[in-house]
Amino acid sequence: NSSSVKEFILLGLSENQGVQKIYFVVFLLFYTLTVAGNLLIVLTVTSSRHLNCPMYFFLSHLSFVDVCYSSVTAPQMISGSLVENNTISFAGCMGQLFGLHFFGCTEIFILTAMAYDRYVAICRPLHYPALMSRRLCGRMVGGSWAGGFLHSTLQTLPTALLPFCGPNKVTHYFCDVHPLLHLACADTRPMGLAAVANSGVIALSCFLILVASYVVILVSLRGKTLAGWHKALSTCGSHIAVVILFLGPCTFVYIRPSSDLSKDRIVAVFYTLITPMLNPLIYTLRNEEVKGAMRKLCRR
Repeated sequence: NSSSVKEFILLGLSENQGVQKIYFVVFLLFYTLTVAGNLLIVLTVTSSRHLNCPMYFFLSHLSFVDVCYSSVTAPQMISGSLVENNTISFAGCMGQLFGLHFFGCTEIFILTAMAYDRYVAICRPLHYPALMSRRLCGRMVGGSWAGGFLHSTLQTLPTALLPFCGPNKVTHYFCDVHPLLHLACADTRPMGLAAVANSGVIALSCFLILVASYVVILVSLRGKTLAGWHKALSTCGSHIAVVILFLGPCTFVYIRPSSDLSKDRIVAVFYTLITPMLNPLIYTLRNEEVKGAMRKLCRR
């Protein structure tokens, strides 16, 4: 590696020390809620005998991924908002880039698997036990992790091999491909396009698959009773909310070659901090079974 830069300075969300202190309090609260809420879901699903259908199997994996995903960026950002220069080593920066894309991409694939599960449950209810077998669910989750790993490796390796010889100020609160490409001492346009093709296409195509699956579900509900509609929409409503909150901002950031990094920073807060925090709320507030299992767990 011809890189002479040994560490990077993360500029965070704001240069203003006063504003940084507000961010410290807000994001510490967000991160605490994220970890507590998601771990509670993992514990509830794994300890409850009733929550053993595929939907909850995927949900516990989604919650575990959310804890890992927010832990890649939040602690560095929280501690960094209290110091003048928030530095991160070159290896730490590449580790953060890898973790961000590994867990982020795994999350997208698990959300897609969950959409397939909802589609089968609503559109093919009689075949559901046969179609969504334990083995298939295990393979879908395993495939999600493997896909995330492959995607992340393809994003991190080329970035790590770039020459960084001059400026080391990253216009972001974590290390990501776009902000780092701006700092490399080489022509990064082909790599920028490759990054858009990789991350952007995954985010956009999964988003379109998810939207299509919901259109199919809604079309299949024609002629159903009001109770049928209500049941279908209540199982899908929470999932649609998460998909829009997570994949909307993700697609916005990665589908275009970034020129304005300050906009990207603000949008990134949504998918790195806010959505992982809201997931447990969205999934539990809409779901009586999970709420009941949580009460039992708390009593124990």
